[in-house]
Amino acid sequence: MRTLILLLPAALAGYTAVAVELYVAPGGRDEAAGTRETPLASLQGARDRVRALKAPAAGSVAEAVTVTFAPGVYRVRIPVDFTAADSGRETAPIVYRAEPGGAVRFTGADAVTDWQPVTDKAILARLPEAARPHVRVADLKAAGIHDYGTLSPRGFSMGGPPAEAELFFDGRPMTLARWPNDGFRGARKRLSPVEVQVDTDRVRRWQDEADPWVFAYWHHDWAELYEPIEAVRTNDNVLVRSEKITPRYGITPSRVRWYGLNLLAELDQPGEYYIDRASGKLYFFRPPAEAGRAELSQAEGFIRGRNLAHVTFRGFTFDMCRGHAIAVQEASDCRLQGCVIRNAGLGAARFSNARRCQVFGCDVYDCGEGGISLSGGDRRTLTPGENVAENNHVYRYSRRARTYKAGIRVHGCGNRILRNLVHDGPHMALSAGGNDHVVEGNEIHNVVYESGDAGAYYVGRDWTQRGNVLRYNYWHCIVGPGQHSGMTIYLDDQHSGHTIVGNVFERCARAVFIGGGDDNLVSNNVFVSCWKAVHVDNRGMGWQKQATDDPKGTLRTLLRAVPYTNELWRSRYPTLPGILEDEPNIPKRNVFVANVSAGGTWDDIHPAIRHYQTVTNNLACDSDSGRVELVKEGNGELTDIRFKDPAAVRAIGFQPIPLDAIGLYDHPLRASWPVRRTVRPVTLPGEKQPGA
Repeated sequence: MRTLILLLPAALAGYTAVAVELYVAPGGRDEAAGTRETPLASLQGARDRVRALKAPAAGSVAEAVTVTFAPGVYRVRIPVDFTAADSGRETAPIVYRAEPGGAVRFTGADAVTDWQPVTDKAILARLPEAARPHVRVADLKAAGIHDYGTLSPRGFSMGGPPAEAELFFDGRPMTLARWPNDGFRGARKRLSPVEVQVDTDRVRRWQDEADPWVFAYWHHDWAELYEPIEAVRTNDNVLVRSEKITPRYGITPSRVRWYGLNLLAELDQPGEYYIDRASGKLYFFRPPAEAGRAELSQAEGFIRGRNLAHVTFRGFTFDMCRGHAIAVQEASDCRLQGCVIRNAGLGAARFSNARRCQVFGCDVYDCGEGGISLSGGDRRTLTPGENVAENNHVYRYSRRARTYKAGIRVHGCGNRILRNLVHDGPHMALSAGGNDHVVEGNEIHNVVYESGDAGAYYVGRDWTQRGNVLRYNYWHCIVGPGQHSGMTIYLDDQHSGHTIVGNVFERCARAVFIGGGDDNLVSNNVFVSCWKAVHVDNRGMGWQKQATDDPKGTLRTLLRAVPYTNELWRSRYPTLPGILEDEPNIPKRNVFVANVSAGGTWDDIHPAIRHYQTVTNNLACDSDSGRVELVKEGNGELTDIRFKDPAAVRAIGFQPIPLDAIGLYDHPLRASWPVRRTVRPVTLPGEKQPGA
């Protein structure tokens, strides 16, 4: 993370000379003139005034419009919709911005203030004894808060419904009362499709709960499910599930990990809460703090858009909502710059079917699903979307949907993920689905910590998503649980055609994992103390052969969905048109060249398919991680790579990696600087736990 002032063309677009300026302030009126002396009151009022200025009756304002918000808090009840009528033009963009030097916060939450000791004897009897003096109750109905939402089943392959009302304290999400407070429990037996005998008698405390729920990985380490508990059978510690919900991969007791939630009887530690929806009472074990503000999310989101162009939102804080904070469809040349987006029930910012849109310099954290999502570009014509996520800090994401919700995701064709910092996510950090994307200069650490057989960068099961480049990224401290642990770059189920060049991997369980795919180039990378540096398997010749050969299977269906044999695709990806005639179940033409590996195992390529690969001019020393020293300064930023034998490194054709182009950088549009974070140590497979 270095100081670098670099005004990209996209970033400069917002600096067009201002011809029309409007002002908004807390306490203003949306009927006012919109001057600094008589400001407007809200984002919706500002949108309406800009729309009126652009209306034909107003003479179609040709100049750029800037809307400046004075410091303060702006309560949003419903998302503000932007349409084509609210668009600017290339020569006359519309900019909504926070006043420089001030903090502008949009909130979708209501404050909860009147906290009282719990006196209801029935409630006290249900609370854990040690917690009773500490739990407080607020009457939401008396405070005028009537919308508590409902808990909805969610998880792998089930979609993402908006969150129920969530409690936040001092700007941090609190925990719906659960047991155990940390980690998971296991299962002993599956007695029927809906009956699971668990490994504890603690569940006997829950038989009087109004609406108990369970979160579980029932089979795979990457397929979670939130669902209601229909009943608790106390004589044999059985949870009875709903017959209406079926875990996608069934229930395997030896693999089950679960915890219970929404349990008043387990409200036993600071930060936990429970909402009694029937009575409208909120119970809260307040964290130890002299002062703190409790807030309950109410609004679904802040900004919704469709067919919007040349509009920028700059310098705002979007805080506490139940859905996506910002969601724009069919957008072009729209920008989100220098914003803080936090505490959303779903994702932070989503631009769908977008062109030349940008999310730049934002801080994104504590969101219920992923962080930033950009899709655009035409895969059939290989026309780039040119959307970019750059210089963003994304962390503590996917707190509600634990899998397949990336910190930053692009999809389509020709988009970029550039110089971001992503960490502390339970599953994937980055994903680039589609063609010709560039993932460059990012730093990723402490992800896939909860979900095994998962990747920090993950794509899978498609022969056609080619041309993607991962270069000059720094990946470190990435280890997952379960029998397969966690991968770093994971090209799953025959995914093909990636270029992985100039990356640094440090203390990663499986650094580059190619699951049976073709035509991947792995070159000029550095691996330090990784359990396994590179892996290629032959799954298409074994357990995945039937799926590979199936004409109705995913691989062949997705192949037919694109014009892979036309002249354009043939010239771009020359080996793809003949894939069905070239033993598609056998991984071929993967190239590993000019890599340096120190410590761990360099080569984990299946011997049955090794002769189909090119593995040459690599320098590996599995027993001596000290042959490569990674030099770090300041806040752990990587500043130098020192080789014990530099002549040997030069001899394999290794080229220096531009470390000064990795990670966040200072910029006028960065939401915060300097950026602080903590890198947590990890234990690789086969290593002893600290203190063991």
